[in-house]
Amino acid sequence: MDISLIRTFLEVAATGSFVNASERLFVTQSAVSLRIQRLEDSLGKVLFTRSKAGAELTSAGREFERYALSLIKIWEEARQQIGMPEGYTKSLTIGAQYSLWPRLGFRWMDRMQAGMPELNLRGELGMPDRLTRFLIEGVVQAALMYTPQLRPGLTARQVMEEELVLVASWEAELKDIASDYVFVDWGPEFLHAHATELPELTNSGLTLALGAMAADYIAQRRKAAYLPARYVKRYLDEKRLHLVPNAPIFPYPVWSIWRDDLDEEVREVAEAALVATATQLDADQEAVLEALAEANGGETVEILGNH
Repeated sequence: MDISLIRTFLEVAATGSFVNASERLFVTQSAVSLRIQRLEDSLGKVLFTRSKAGAELTSAGREFERYALSLIKIWEEARQQIGMPEGYTKSLTIGAQYSLWPRLGFRWMDRMQAGMPELNLRGELGMPDRLTRFLIEGVVQAALMYTPQLRPGLTARQVMEEELVLVASWEAELKDIASDYVFVDWGPEFLHAHATELPELTNSGLTLALGAMAADYIAQRRKAAYLPARYVKRYLDEKRLHLVPNAPIFPYPVWSIWRDDLDEEVREVAEAALVATATQLDADQEAVLEALAEANGGETVEILGNH
């Protein structure tokens, strides 16, 4: 059976729409329709009820969904096992959002390989929707993200609490940055707290939904933005970015999501490596927060959203 038919079925089932599925799969709507029709012809059952509102699973579709997930999982396991390089006996694919690869994801991989030399590793990049779909399908077995989307068969654990700090490419005061401020979209909770407590920065005219990737943009221009403390430490050390005194910080938790059926030996090594990596990064982040407290003249650093 063509595995693309199974993936298309699961995407339509997840989004409830042929249009949305086509956008996620980067194919035309007619291609999605054709794939679903081929799958229905093969099974001899109608899998979706089509309407202007979208596509809803029929009773046969709901029954087939659990088999489709199993088929994808088995396919991914076989593909990864067969593709494993000689000399390796275990494999693990992890995913992460862009902002979480530098300093966290890469160091996590280093520690895993040191703890289990026979472990073959693969890394994937994506936003939460894509990573969650990969987890469900078994393409990845563990992932790092800011906004976990729990599904049956997945478990979430908080890795660390990221601290978003306000930085500028020049030595600036909070009152001086409004005209050069860039709003980095860290999600609805950050947006609400930001609008409530920093109204003077709400009309910047420039918004980036790029996470920590915005650091390079800020550092190369006369700009300021909220970025993760542990991510910008290198920029601060190099004097390419500067902490803005008296600006509140925003706690932003990082989560690890795990497939429940992950090999126990691999899970044990991976979890231990992640804890050790996060502990090291906590020290880096603490150094940045101490520097911010010093820039504040020893005053307590306020938390955005606590008022």
